[in-house]
Amino acid sequence: AEMSDDLLQAARAVRENAHAPYSDFHVGAAIRSRSGIHVGCNVENASFPEGTCAEAGAIAAMVAAGDTEILEVLIYAEADRPVAPCGGCRQRLAEFGRPDTRLHLCDEKGIVETTTLGAMLPLGFQGDILK
Repeated sequence: AEMSDDLLQAARAVRENAHAPYSDFHVGAAIRSRSGIHVGCNVENASFPEGTCAEAGAIAAMVAAGDTEILEVLIYAEADRPVAPCGGCRQRLAEFGRPDTRLHLCDEKGIVETTTLGAMLPLGFQGDILK
């Protein structure tokens, strides 16, 4: 868990920038890749389903930095139970991670649960089937 402290700090900090005027539910995500740590926060808009999840923002930042492999993921939200990625973000994370890539779910106390991308998206759709 100590190795994930930098991810926790990054996700906690970026959560403060979340734009959530409709739900008031702020989420921060941090991804570790070979090139470093990439962060994202949720961004809502008045066309409610068109918002962006924190995980999607972090993935976009990673890809914009020229990296395409997720080594570790951390999601930070303050709620009554651990906040896991939505179905769409599970697929997005699986696109760039491996089934054994660690996923940490955190709140103000720190890491609440650690799982893997494979456990979050069993039998996930893989792009190699398209070839």
